[in-house]
Amino acid sequence: MDHAEASKEIRRAVDTGSALFGVKETEYSLRKGEGTLLVVSQNTPTLTHENLFHLAQLAQVPVYSFAGNGLELGNVCGKPYVISTLLILDMGKSKAEELGKQTKVKAALEDQAHKTKRGKKKAE
Repeated sequence: MDHAEASKEIRRAVDTGSALFGVKETEYSLRKGEGTLLVVSQNTPTLTHENLFHLAQLAQVPVYSFAGNGLELGNVCGKPYVISTLLILDMGKSKAEELGKQTKVKAALEDQAHKTKRGKKKAE
């Protein structure tokens, strides 16, 4: 799914379902195990991104890295301010779960590549 389609699905999820905006609300809900998809903008600070990614893994919530900055994510959601993180609680009529599936496949492939590098022994 390309950037334009992803933006449409995120907007549809915000309009027809329910979503939380912001790092604090997202972190609080992930700690409770809520959410179906975490969307993180490109310019989110690295420490915040890693922390939310870790919480999402514990809650088994897929993570989608939005290709734009926080202002673009805010425009996609129809909000006149910067949104660095977005947690979709209910998808509504959108197909945004496909964004999470793509990310899981990509992460699994990267993890597999790291395992093969670590698992090899030196030939003597």
